[in-house]
Amino acid sequence: MTALAAASPEPTLAEQISAQVKQSGTSFYMAMRILPPERRDAMYAIYAFCREVDDIADDGATQEERVAGLDQWRREIAALYSGHPTHLVARALMEPVARFQLREADFLAIIDGMQMDAVADIKAPSEAELDLYCARVASAVGLLSVRAFGCISADADQVAEALGRALQLTNILRDIDEDAARGRLYLPRELLEQFGIPYDDIAGVLQHPALPELCDILAARADAYYRQAMASMKRCPRRTMRAAAVMATTYQAVLTRLRRRGWRALATPVKVPKAIKIWLALRHGLV
Repeated sequence: MTALAAASPEPTLAEQISAQVKQSGTSFYMAMRILPPERRDAMYAIYAFCREVDDIADDGATQEERVAGLDQWRREIAALYSGHPTHLVARALMEPVARFQLREADFLAIIDGMQMDAVADIKAPSEAELDLYCARVASAVGLLSVRAFGCISADADQVAEALGRALQLTNILRDIDEDAARGRLYLPRELLEQFGIPYDDIAGVLQHPALPELCDILAARADAYYRQAMASMKRCPRRTMRAAAVMATTYQAVLTRLRRRGWRALATPVKVPKAIKIWLALRHGLV
């Protein structure tokens, strides 16, 4: 056999994106795996895009460099919708955009959300600013996702709006300690003021005796969003919401474990065991 014949074929575009997503270790991998191939590839490409812009917002570059990187992605999205993208991930999005009617405005909203992190470290945002941030970095992802799942309706959009906020609030509660180490504090200013927690010293916030009460309020808010999302899912074709249900129940399990751990051991990581993720995927994907 010649060396040429023995050589492995170049991976396809979809295979390259799939490998990136698997390597990322995302909690959503099991949820995406249960989708039909063309929808799964669409979700992998959407997730890869989110990782690309999130990495720009979170890397150690200067503010100017991060903003420039996000602006480059705005141009790449414009190129995607005009039919000539150049970036690997943008090229992987071409077919899903056409097949599933993914909206340009939702991609741009995600970039705008990442820019909120890129231009300055977010510290004690107002309730309105926090909601806008969640809408951009999470609910906009949901609005793309429900289309990839196969449902374009007002109910599906309600799932995206509520579930995105639920997931993002869960992330904020899970990552308080990690975000503080980066100089970020996503807890809303109004709640901090309500409990008399000064927010000029982020380390002091983490040690304040009233912090657990504040976190309980945000956890209850996330719970309410999960309930809204699940109620809206029931008004959508069940098969189109299987992946969303796995995402919701996986992150609800994270929230449950956060509450069980408590808000005084913020440095103690909380994860959902892989066996539970598999069980959730089987429950919602095959039942």
